[in-house]
This record gives sequence, C-alpha cells and structure tokens, in this order.
Amino acid sequence: MPKHSLAHRQLLLVAFLVLLLPILAACGGAPAGGGQTTEASTAAPAASAQAPAASAGAAGAAAASTAAAPAAGAQASGGEFHGAYPYQLPPKGHFNTFATDSILGGTIYHDLLEMPLALYKWDPNEFVSMLATEWEVIEPDTFRVQLREGVKFNDNTDFNAEDVVDTFNLLRLQNTVVWRYLESVAAEGDNTVNFKMKEPSTVVQRYVLRERIRSDSVYGEWADKARTLFEGGATSDSQEVKDLRQEFEAFRPEAMVVNGPFQIDPASITEAQLTLTKVPTAWDANTVNFDRVVLYNGETPAITPLVLSKEVDYATHGFPPATEKAYQQQGIDIVRPPVYSGPALFINYNVVKPLADPKVRQAIAMAINKDENATVSLGESAKKSQYMAGVADRILERWVSEEDRTKLNAYDYNPEEAARMMESLGFKKDGDVWVSPDGTRLEYELGFPAEFADWSAAGQNLATQLTNFGIKTTPRPVTFSQWTPDMDNGRFQLGINAWGAGNPHPHFSYVADVLTHNAPQAPGPGMAFPLKQQTESLGEVDLQELTVQSAAGLDEEAQKATVTKLATAFNELLPIIPLWERYGNNPVLRDARVTGWPAQGDPIYNNSPYADSFVVLMILDGTLKGVQQ
Repeated sequence: MPKHSLAHRQLLLVAFLVLLLPILAACGGAPAGGGQTTEASTAAPAASAQAPAASAGAAGAAAASTAAAPAAGAQASGGEFHGAYPYQLPPKGHFNTFATDSILGGTIYHDLLEMPLALYKWDPNEFVSMLATEWEVIEPDTFRVQLREGVKFNDNTDFNAEDVVDTFNLLRLQNTVVWRYLESVAAEGDNTVNFKMKEPSTVVQRYVLRERIRSDSVYGEWADKARTLFEGGATSDSQEVKDLRQEFEAFRPEAMVVNGPFQIDPASITEAQLTLTKVPTAWDANTVNFDRVVLYNGETPAITPLVLSKEVDYATHGFPPATEKAYQQQGIDIVRPPVYSGPALFINYNVVKPLADPKVRQAIAMAINKDENATVSLGESAKKSQYMAGVADRILERWVSEEDRTKLNAYDYNPEEAARMMESLGFKKDGDVWVSPDGTRLEYELGFPAEFADWSAAGQNLATQLTNFGIKTTPRPVTFSQWTPDMDNGRFQLGINAWGAGNPHPHFSYVADVLTHNAPQAPGPGMAFPLKQQTESLGEVDLQELTVQSAAGLDEEAQKATVTKLATAFNELLPIIPLWERYGNNPVLRDARVTGWPAQGDPIYNNSPYADSFVVLMILDGTLKGVQQ
C-alpha cells in the first residue's frame, strides 16, 4: 500500500471529549470504560495528553532520547503481569482505535500496543523516548520529530514517517484538538516528520509526542481519502468530511496491527478477561520482561474480588475506603499517585436557572463540606482543592505566583455564611427549601455514574448535604456508559463529572472544565454555560478565548499571565464546583507474580495512573519483572 503525505490546515477548534477517559477510565470516575478521549488521544485517555519546561522540547533546542535502544542479546522473558481495565466485548468492542468502544483503545495499556512517540515522567519533568528518538522546535513554527529506525509492525511492515503522517491525517478527519494548532504534517524522508504549526504553542509537543501511532497498512486508505478532501479545500464542516468521518468510525479492522511489544490475542477475549502476548520481533522485546499481560474486564464491583483473591497485580479503579482496608489486611500495598483531577458538581444552566448568578454558586461551594465528601468517597485518596481554580494544586503552583494564589477563595465550609449570601441575593426559605426571588423552589436531581464507587459515594453524600442546606436534591445513579452522553446532550439538572486533567499544562484542565461538556464543543448543549462572562475581578472575560490563549506561543513565561487570568476567573465564576482532588488508591501485589515495584515515595509515583501511567512506563523500561517460579 502506498504511503501518503498531508497538506492544508485545520481551522476548527474542537475540545477534547476529554478527556477524560485517561484521567477517568477504570477509576470509578470515568464516563466510559477504559480510555482517553479526543484530547487525550492526541496528547493522553484522557484519556485521555504539555509539559512546562520539559527538557525535551524547549524552543529551538534539540531533545535527545532519554531511553536507550534495547540491548542486543537474549530476549528478556518471564511470567505474566495481571492488570484490570474495562473493555467492550466484541462485536461492540473492536480494533479501530480511532473510534469509540475499541478494545483497549485510549486506555493505559494502549501504549503497549500502538506506541506513542514518547512517554512523560512528571519527576524529573521530561519525556522518555519511544518511537521518536529526538525532537526540537525550529522557530518560528515547526516541531520536528526524528523517528526510531529499525522498528517493524507485527505484520512485518516497516514503521516510518508515513505512519505518523497517516495517524495525524485521521486525527484531522476526527476534529481532534491538535489540529487547532497545526497547519500541516509532512514526512521528510523515512524517519523525519515536520509538524508545521498554524498557531505556535508549547502544548503541540505533548499532543504530538503522546499520540499513539497507527499502521499505514491498516489505515492508509482512509488517511489518503482524508488528505484528498482537505487538499481539495474541504473543511471539518464540509458534508463530505462529515460523511467520511462517519464511514471511518464504522471501519472495523480484523485485527490490531501493533508496533509495540504486545499484541491482543483475539482468541483470548472473553467477557471476563483477555491476554496480550509478547511480540518477539518488537523493537523493545529485549527490554520488556513479561511474556504475557492478562487484563481482567470490569468496573470496581467486578474487579474487587479478583484483587482480594490476588489474581490482580495492579488496578486503577476507585475503591471505597472499606475495600482498601480489606486489601491492606491481605498484605496488598496501596500506592497513592496524584491523578491531577477529581469530581465536580456540574449544573445544566438551561434548566437550573436560579444558579446562573455566580454568587449563588459561591454560596453553594461554602455550603458543601468538601472534606467530608472526600473522606466518604475515597478516604486518604481524596483531598479538597486548596485553590478551587479548576487545576490541580500541584500544577497551579507551577504556573501562578504565590501572590496571586493567595487571592483565590478556598470556599472553606461555612454554611452560615452561605445562608447569609443566599438571603442577600433574595432567596428565602419555604420550610426547608430555598426559593428563588422569582418563586422557583430549588429542587433538583443529581446524576452520577452508578458503577463508579467513588463518584457514586460522592453523589450520595452531596445530595444529602445540599438537601440539608435547603436545595432539595434527589440522587440519580445512571449507568456509567450512558452518563456522559446524557450530560453532553443536556439530559440532566445537576451532575457529577470530572474537573481538571492529568496533563502538566493548565490548558488541558480548562478544556475539561469549561469546554468538554459545554456548547459549542459538546455534541449537544451540555451544561450550557455561556463562555463570555462578566467578572468583578477581571471585567468581561471569554473563557474559550482565554483557554486557547493559555497555550499560545512558545514562551511559557508569557503563558503564565493568561493562566493566572483563567484561574482568577474560574475561582470567581465557579462554572463547575470542584468537590475534591483525587489521588489513586491503587492496589499493588508485590512479589507474587511481579517483582521490581519501587518503594513508596519513589518519584515514579508522581506520574498519574492514567495520563502517564507509571506502571506502563515500568513495564516498558524493564523495571517490573516476573517472579521466578
């Protein structure tokens, strides 16, 4: 099959659906089982996918590989790694990893199959070379990537630059966020790819490097059709592009062709589990120690007994505190990596009109005991956000000065002050229920994904707290696979979904906070929060424009001013109300099947368990090994 080139620019901003599956999948807090979403897939799930001052990619400076090529010699081997992640059983589950419901597409284990150009370590804040060996920004507008030579797919075709070009051609067809910044992607020989930026931005580095690269032998024909349309002047809004997009998302390859060290064994796929088998010809086969990776299917209720019976070496699900305690009593370790995200209260502003005034939302934020909500949901693995700015505290501290952070309202629990604020705004109590100045009783349903133990607990507790405050709230558990479509289409009143994102640049958090589940980015009206707002602190702000500007240019110091504006505006407006920041409570079974686990406190555990999985990194670099039987 011929290789292909890519041309003209994509003009449409599309927010990630976030994201959020990297951040969310298999965590008891994901809108769909396993995976990242549009943003995350072009960056990481949630997905999902920009690293401040990353050593590999400072403007104009070449970045050398931080991971050596596998050493020659006998192939590493030995044993199995047992993990857990939800997936869809065929025929609903399939092998088109660009489309919804692909088997392991967008999950943390996707990186073992169709590998990214690089992975990211939060400490020491650098990328680790995978399919790319070097990268650099060539000012004013080009991001150049040098590819690893000698890599083959498991169908024996060579990996080269056109596989990368094809991958990004199809991301353009799908309106992914990276094309908000790119004008073109072109091969220069077999092993170099030039990403010409329409809008130079530091986030392009991560969008590009964290993308999983697919095979031209599988997807080349589709990429060629997309390229032809765009070179002919079509845009993402053109009907022929929409038609091709719909056709492509229905495409079902017979198998997944991989460039990584593992492949899915189709015969192993059952409702309960599947097996990844090692590819002996993979470029890193000498480094990866396991012969097989067994993944058990299911959300928290299905995986809990498997962890207790020690059938699982590692899981990312959001386990309740009582379950966590039972694990520890069985001698199973618990690691608590930051997720850089958490659940928030979302409001449908088309329906819940009395909450349109930000001062009402500020009162509600003070009426919620967020420490209590955190504790009942995840115990030690949930912490109230210190800054309430829509970005994880650790990330915000890199981008917003201490002086500006001190101006942010923490919205500490103060129900008396919250009640006074409601009264000052003209609300009155009718019995135990607040009534708005126009006579509307504040009585609503609160939706949340039923299967996610942490979000479900948070939802039940929040409904009780709001009712006690005077907003009569009925909890409404919804099947997790239906919850995000319901939200995006405006079929909710109040709801719980994710705030923040496990990506080092705050841009991605604000995409999650105000764009992903909101018009015009959501498939429907979503929460219908107007993106142009009047604030007391900054005057009129356009949250979409600020979100785009936060990633504009190649000077991160200049970006910090925009991030500070976003943090200030979010903190005042509270378009969504963060409940708490999640930390993993990931069970680790040491030295049963798997050895090499670092001790608690190791820097690797600063990586999110989702967007930059520390477990996947340690499988790929050979840190984790099978126990000798």
